[in-house]
Amino acid sequence: MNAATETDRALVDRVAKGDRAAVRLLFMRHHARIYRFVARQTGSEMMADDITNEVFLELWKQAPSFEGRSEVSTWLLGIARFKALSMLRKKKEDWIDDDAAQVPDGADTPEVVTMKEDKAAALRRFVDALPEEHRTVIDLAYYHGQSVSEIGEVLDIPVATVKTRMFYARKKLGEALKAAGYDRGWP
Repeated sequence: MNAATETDRALVDRVAKGDRAAVRLLFMRHHARIYRFVARQTGSEMMADDITNEVFLELWKQAPSFEGRSEVSTWLLGIARFKALSMLRKKKEDWIDDDAAQVPDGADTPEVVTMKEDKAAALRRFVDALPEEHRTVIDLAYYHGQSVSEIGEVLDIPVATVKTRMFYARKKLGEALKAAGYDRGWP
């Protein structure tokens, strides 16, 4: 089996046996997703970089105890969330955050690009203004493509709680978008 088709679980098994190449492969597959998730949770690219690296160190340490009850990506996001929350509790000082530049769609007119950027920026502000429990479920669902059950695993809460939080978060976002003049609302 070549590295491109090898499953994440098989790679974790290799990591458990001390295979450093398997860690590198998992890093290449999951680094960006974990980094983006942590950056959104902490609001700091600097923290996100540190925590993402710590997640893969933790992978190295915990691989022998991985039971395979969830997807590897869900397991890694759970580790990332725990580490992000721990670091936020420890560090209260401000961190420098360089926003990633967004590349506009060249097919759109400048006016349409500006409107899309304005709505995306407004939506991001509204998501950021949500209580942490609502912001996290929105982030995991819409920015990381996690299912309701995967979100429950990452946050260690029941699926019903995820659904309730998602309902109220979407309701608040819809109200905020409507109040801001974006009549289309939330998906």
